[in-house]
Amino acid sequence: MAANPATQNIYSNASPLPSGPKVIMSFPDVLMLPELVFGGLVWILVASSLVIQPNPQGWVMFVSVFCFVFTFLLMILFCAGVHKGSSTWAGIDAFYHGTAALFYLSASVLEAFSTIAMNENIQLFLLYIDSDTFLKYYRENIAASVFAFVATLLYTIHTIFSALRWKSS
Repeated sequence: MAANPATQNIYSNASPLPSGPKVIMSFPDVLMLPELVFGGLVWILVASSLVIQPNPQGWVMFVSVFCFVFTFLLMILFCAGVHKGSSTWAGIDAFYHGTAALFYLSASVLEAFSTIAMNENIQLFLLYIDSDTFLKYYRENIAASVFAFVATLLYTIHTIFSALRWKSS
């Protein structure tokens, strides 16, 4: 019985991993570009904001810098074709993006918590800074929270499709 083309694996006719410029044109690897953009925005926003709770926001900074650097390195390695079509690299890709998704989920929740805590302690902050400066920092933290959740979503989608690619290779 012939296989139904609609149920055939989408990765069956290709190498498990693209290389060269195909990396930024193939799904899910094209998601590395918005992962870098949103991760970089989280990094910039938290770095420029008022740090009210060093431990949670330190974790957010660690996650954003770690994921930015390793996503960039992984993208460069894929573009250079270091994987040579090996399915092991597909597993590395799935494992890394799964780890990054979990890291970003925890960082997103902690950044949202820090933002809520900042709003709840507004009177304390207004003793040290003016209300316009407080509002600027508060808005930066809101944006960092939103972008961290977007990065979490991107890394999660990338994990799912990388795991499917790894399983089919």
